Amino acid sequence: MSPSADAAAPVPTSSPPLAPLVAAQLSYLLSHSKLPIRVGQIWSGCHNGRHSDRFTLSIPFCLDYVHWDFVYNALSPMVAPDVVFGQDDEGFQPLVDYADAGNDKSCLARWDYRDPRGLFALVHELRELYIECHKKQVAKVDDARVTFELSTVLTKEGIEVCMVPSADRPDEVKFAVPLLDVDFNFNKLVPGCPWRLPQKIHLQVIFPISRSSSYSSVPSAPRLKLISTSDLKSLFSVEDVKLPPWSNGMCLAEYLPALEESLNLLVVEASASIGARRRFIEALAPTFGRPIEADPIFCRRATVLSISGVFTFLVHFAIPLQFPKQQPILTLQSSQHCDADGAPIMSPPINDYPWSPRWDQAEMVERIYDFLADECQNFKKFCSDAITQQK
Repeated sequence: MSPSADAAAPVPTSSPPLAPLVAAQLSYLLSHSKLPIRVGQIWSGCHNGRHSDRFTLSIPFCLDYVHWDFVYNALSPMVAPDVVFGQDDEGFQPLVDYADAGNDKSCLARWDYRDPRGLFALVHELRELYIECHKKQVAKVDDARVTFELSTVLTKEGIEVCMVPSADRPDEVKFAVPLLDVDFNFNKLVPGCPWRLPQKIHLQVIFPISRSSSYSSVPSAPRLKLISTSDLKSLFSVEDVKLPPWSNGMCLAEYLPALEESLNLLVVEASASIGARRRFIEALAPTFGRPIEADPIFCRRATVLSISGVFTFLVHFAIPLQFPKQQPILTLQSSQHCDADGAPIMSPPINDYPWSPRWDQAEMVERIYDFLADECQNFKKFCSDAITQQK
């Protein structure tokens, strides 16, 4: 998932601790789920209760979050929780539908309060049912293009759809389409990767609803946007991807292959760029001395200590994802001058120094060193002037 919506409410610090059996289930869910589930408010159903027994979970759905309350009873911890869905989910009654059909497949039919996996199973079961519920809602829309898109792309694993009601414009349908192979593992591209959750890239597609059973004219192009999980931005920025144009009469099944092929190449380039950034950081040592700080995984940052006469300062390198096409941004920090608040004086970001992506890393570093030999004098004067103005 790549949700991009409201963060869950912060957990009140005054809440009593969760009942032990409930806490065990919530802990298992958060540590084992591959979804970025967030815990919101936690509270007790009893006034001055010894333990909290209910909480809000923000659960990713269609590049957004839905907020559901899970209501346990601390006095009867053996009983499964009630679930209170959102205001817009009045039509979603999965457990009622199960009961009416005489279906006992729900994990609630086999609830064991001693099993910490209970809440995990319940949340994932309800989410799958919620996805199917919205697919059925969208399938009822009287729009020929939406109907066609559903029939051609819903077989792609992981697609989610929902209605997007609006007070000031016609209703719309949103598709959240996962890109690249389902088993594509970004973690394997980055040695020592710290990501616990799977990283994903989705194409958000929003179709306006024409409320017509046939095409009366050429339909307008949908609104398209690439969305990724937030951690992935350390490796690859979807904001830098130029989406292919949407031709008249095109459908998603035609649009996706070219986009995924282009995206695959860009991801491979992003992975290779880590090696180029690492070699640049390694090339700093012979000229500047060994960096006192460096990002060892994504190689996006490095800091060296420099001296010019009696003036000592730090040079911070912010290395862009598009390195070496884009040059590092330099920031100088004085080790001897502080502002009125006691913070070290720093230069504005610097990126107007000589640069060519065709140079090897050693020459890049030497050119930066030569540039800083003069620039540090300007920075020293900048610091002295700042101190004078404080007096």
